[in-house]
Amino acid sequence: MFPVDALTLAAFIPAGLALNLTPGADLMFVLAQGLRGGTRAGMAANLGIAAGCLVHVALAALGLAALLHAYPAAFEAVRWGGVFYLLWLAVKSWRAPPPAEAQATPAPLWRIFREALVVNILNPKVALFILAFLPQFVVPARPVLPQFAILGLVFCAGGLLVNGAVALFSGRLGRLLRQDRAARALNRLSAGIFTLLALRLALMERT
Repeated sequence: MFPVDALTLAAFIPAGLALNLTPGADLMFVLAQGLRGGTRAGMAANLGIAAGCLVHVALAALGLAALLHAYPAAFEAVRWGGVFYLLWLAVKSWRAPPPAEAQATPAPLWRIFREALVVNILNPKVALFILAFLPQFVVPARPVLPQFAILGLVFCAGGLLVNGAVALFSGRLGRLLRQDRAARALNRLSAGIFTLLALRLALMERT
């Protein structure tokens, strides 16, 4: 039997894509590199971010699986920690100012990839967000590690596609995101998504 059922996957894919579409540190990093060095630079940053995301997913999956196996109460701790973290993200997104225009200078592609990888790995908010988001779609009655791995790969693939589009069209997207009205609308959208996810996680029952 496939670790993740079709209905869960069907709900997870659009939710993951919606979250990847909301402006964040990774998207803005790719955007800055694309504006600075063109499509190739943006794609190098995109690949570095995706590699960092895979590292976070692997570490989070191993740690969460071990905790849930040894301490069933850990699932509740992670769940409610995720609720409060997502609500904090919602408030932060609602109050966020428009993104500032990125300033950068050209750099070799391998250096851009390395910087993106390191920036993503050393950002603790990425690990916290993965632990807040992915467990909403994990069924504790089934093996946790395969579910977490599959959902994590799907989420990282979504980020790769979204950030890849940002890299390809960085000039146009950069002009859009620097407009106050568009930036505020995207911030409000982010806040709404985070709030709905927090409510879903709070109402979820352990089976």
